[in-house]
Amino acid sequence: MRTEAYGTATGPVSGFLENPVVGMAPWIVFSLLVGPGRFEIAVGIALGTALALVVLGRLVHRGSSWKLLEVADVVFFAALAVIGALASDGTLRWLETYAGEIANLTLTVIAFGSMAVGMPFTLQYAREQTDPSVWHAPVFLRTNYVITGVWGLAFLVAALAGGFGDLVLRDPGNIWTGWIIQILAIVAVLRFTVWYPGVVRARARGEAAPGGASLLLPVAGLLVPVGIAVLVFDGGVWWLGVALIVAGGLLTKALRAREASGPRPADRLS
Repeated sequence: MRTEAYGTATGPVSGFLENPVVGMAPWIVFSLLVGPGRFEIAVGIALGTALALVVLGRLVHRGSSWKLLEVADVVFFAALAVIGALASDGTLRWLETYAGEIANLTLTVIAFGSMAVGMPFTLQYAREQTDPSVWHAPVFLRTNYVITGVWGLAFLVAALAGGFGDLVLRDPGNIWTGWIIQILAIVAVLRFTVWYPGVVRARARGEAAPGGASLLLPVAGLLVPVGIAVLVFDGGVWWLGVALIVAGGLLTKALRAREASGPRPADRLS
């Protein structure tokens, strides 16, 4: 399905800008940085990232159309910057606590809303990397619906985790709800975005599709640093940190061995 870039420019920078993950970058940065005492910094960095990507995109792809995520990036973070500058101390404290959930829920609405109107947001990026002859092919459209839907689910998980930490645990800085769960969700969807199109292309050609090991490997590898973080910041459950480090090491080794052995017969089309 993916061929050479069909935009107005080629090269590593062009390929980077044509990836839907780039449109998510300001939101990911904001969600991970925002917190008590960090609202203005998080908004400033996210807005700066959004504007830089828009300018770079216009320079590299002259005449290219604006994308839904580009517009949402600039409008959302510019609005937050204005609100933050004018907000009272009480409102600012509220934003510092709940802005991460607001951002993640906004992204969830964008993802599922774009699917509802027949234009999953990843489609605009995918069309810049493919021949126009496949733009309306059912498999091409279905692939983008799936990837967009998984992005929506990932940000819904992040929003629910953050909301649980803020509203139930009353602990916005909780390492699990504020960091670990959200980072794992983002890493998983980033990997899925790369992995799934390869599966679709392989199946279309009747070849062996990439196995689940290649999908899970980055997530398994993340268990080791997560375990170290638990040991450092949450010593009350040191045993869980040790268990995550051991499990991450063993699982990573097993997945690498499975990936090296190649796809199983079940991954092949008859």
